[in-house]
Amino acid sequence: MDDLLSHIHSVEDLRKLPVKSLPQLCDELRQFIIEQTAQHPGHLGSSLGVVELTVAIHYVFDTPDDRLIWDVGHQAYCHKILTGRKELFSTNRCYGGISGFPRREESEFDAFGTGHSSTSISAVLGMAVAAKMAGDTHRNHIAVIGDGAIGGGMAFEAMNQAPYRDVNMLVILNDNKISIDQSTGSLSKYLISITASPAYNRIKNKVWNAFTFRTNHPNRATNFFSKMGNSLKGWLLGGSNWFQSLGYRYFGPSDGHDVVYLVKTLQDLKRLPGLKLFHVLTVKGKGLEAAEQNQTQYHAPGKFDPETGEIIHAEEKPQPPKYQDVFGNTILEFAREDEKVVGITPAMATGCSLTIMDKEFPERVFDVGIAEQHAMTFAAGLAAESYIPFCNIYSSFLQRGYDQVIHDVALQKLPVIFCIDRAGLVGEDGATHQGAFDLAFLRSVPDLIIASPRNEHELRNLMLTAYQNAKNQGLPFVIRYPRGRGVLIDWHNEPKALPIGKGEMLREGEKVLLLTLGPLGNAVENVLQRLDMEGVRAAHYDVRFLKPLDESTMMDFATKYPVWITVEDGTEKGGLFSEMAEFLENHKCSNRLLHIALPDRFISHGDIPNLYREVGFDEEAIEKKIREAWGL
Repeated sequence: MDDLLSHIHSVEDLRKLPVKSLPQLCDELRQFIIEQTAQHPGHLGSSLGVVELTVAIHYVFDTPDDRLIWDVGHQAYCHKILTGRKELFSTNRCYGGISGFPRREESEFDAFGTGHSSTSISAVLGMAVAAKMAGDTHRNHIAVIGDGAIGGGMAFEAMNQAPYRDVNMLVILNDNKISIDQSTGSLSKYLISITASPAYNRIKNKVWNAFTFRTNHPNRATNFFSKMGNSLKGWLLGGSNWFQSLGYRYFGPSDGHDVVYLVKTLQDLKRLPGLKLFHVLTVKGKGLEAAEQNQTQYHAPGKFDPETGEIIHAEEKPQPPKYQDVFGNTILEFAREDEKVVGITPAMATGCSLTIMDKEFPERVFDVGIAEQHAMTFAAGLAAESYIPFCNIYSSFLQRGYDQVIHDVALQKLPVIFCIDRAGLVGEDGATHQGAFDLAFLRSVPDLIIASPRNEHELRNLMLTAYQNAKNQGLPFVIRYPRGRGVLIDWHNEPKALPIGKGEMLREGEKVLLLTLGPLGNAVENVLQRLDMEGVRAAHYDVRFLKPLDESTMMDFATKYPVWITVEDGTEKGGLFSEMAEFLENHKCSNRLLHIALPDRFISHGDIPNLYREVGFDEEAIEKKIREAWGL
């Protein structure tokens, strides 16, 4: 059998194939994705699940003129391969390579950037309304929403508005019953009730087999019964279809791995004007048995054997734990001692290690799904009733709950503990996921305590400090820490509460003062130890708390050290650098102020060492800055 994928360099090449060749192409695409991601890690499971759907969409629709948006964006590997990026796919998520998500700057086929979830229906509705206002009645607008994104609040808001806009728009619900962890909530249960109805599926299968004579190819008879399907669903499921009640013409549920059937159905839907929703069932990790059996682990498994699926682990040797695991084990210790301690996460239970607590206290761990705004206010409600909520959320996802942090938490002085994971640079996921802005956008909010630990001991100490603060009905408390491993092998200290607002003097010195916040302080210590031998004895103070600021200590420093350097893993505008600049200005101090921080631009994807060199976080750049401050 001749290889097909080697001849596919564009969607035009795809559309030249006969429909009967598409199953073979799908097999080749799936194998290509497996082989590539085995060596160049990425989001494996989701992309394996939509191979047939991707092929069918590009085969039927006139992309890029027809607008296609992928939500969540990490489903889009097959899309990238088919749209001229097959030869570049080995650079996926690599420094200087293609992005792991759709990106407008990368290709005209990437109609909208979708690194965060639940945005596709809003964006494609805007495009459809724009086309209507411009008098364009022929362009199609397709949103593929999957991996639990349909449960996000934005998706509901957009679905509510769309029926009133009279547009030509198709929403494809890629239903794989999982985001990273298993999907939760009523909508997930509702979708299961549609797809799992024994009566409906039994009748559907009997009709299909009878009228295709078990060939699995649609014909006039099956088309007629497909049109009758909505009435059948409503009767068998005991009520109206929720999507229909909103004003959508609903089709499905359909096998998302039958590419021939998908092509035929999409051709029919393409000819049908108006607002449609096509519900397809897919298996996350389809085609790699290990990924199908362990969908959470193979969401983004790292390197693995493409033949067996076995994950390739690094050489076993003692190494520091991940910060997320320190959090997970520490909150479990608190939960054992206090039944008021609860954990909350928006669809990141595994990623933030709340699964550790969930195994022992499942009734006190709440995965609210892809619903960051709800997570904030839900935590506030618990705090209002004297519970102690640790709300764990990734830095870039916290941006979506900013109003709730202000209005529902800080304004009401409710002692929610926000544990912000993936703060600073996260690496291969790129600009949509870099935790660059939390220090800046949180510092301006009144009545927040904001802290960042230098290492694992500090994280445990800060968690205890925040816990005791909440127990005493103090102010809301933010603890931010990075992705990945810490720096201590022996990390399990006996935590101790810290004085709020106070930092730690790590090294006395002269002339130059390093003011650090968070784990970059460890790199600064390494540099200062080397410079010490040259007689460059700069001082180092771990600020620890961005807010409140210990002004009396800062005044002492202002008289003692003429040159300050702030070091932080957040944006240079609004964080520690801004805090110190404002302090010196307000107190009429003449100290020279330098800084090491993320530059005022979006940082693209790549491995951490390369990104650190790019932004000046590596030890060589830190040393250069200190030498400059010293006058060398």
